[in-house]
Amino acid sequence: MPKELLNEREFELVNIVGAQLAANQRDLSRHMNLSLGMTNMLLRRLITKGYIRIKQLDRRKVEYILTPKGFSEKMRKSVKYTLKTINSIGLIKRNILNILKSLYADGIKKFYILGESDLSGLIEMSLRENFKQDCILVHVHEILSGMSDGVVLICREEVRVPAELKAVNMVEELAKSELMGRME
Repeated sequence: MPKELLNEREFELVNIVGAQLAANQRDLSRHMNLSLGMTNMLLRRLITKGYIRIKQLDRRKVEYILTPKGFSEKMRKSVKYTLKTINSIGLIKRNILNILKSLYADGIKKFYILGESDLSGLIEMSLRENFKQDCILVHVHEILSGMSDGVVLICREEVRVPAELKAVNMVEELAKSELMGRME
């Protein structure tokens, strides 16, 4: 018998019920930004599939509870998502390293990281792990005129860089390398 797969909305509903983020169908529909009718249909489908059960609290109130099958599916998908995320971070780190190696090969030894984000953290990690004491790393919050002695690695949106400065928009470069990686 083939395993029944949950679509994205069904899985989202399983997560909301599992986290007990909603008390009734109206709350569930608000959390999911769906109509009450669509939420009702999804709940009935998940009950039929055995992922959720209903507990009658009183004549008018019910509680939605994950079944062991629902908990198992939530855990399985969470693990799968986590592994996919870890693989994606590894790919991003490799692409960051390729960009940095190219800049380093061009003689650049001073790197200004503009922006505070997870991306800037990955860039800093790559620089420290791969270029050790051989490069200078400076975190900045804005573009300054004295940055012409290195390259500005941009890790945030909507930054205007003066023409005399060398800069790399890391988000754009990683997007290009991501597409290139899929084409190979």
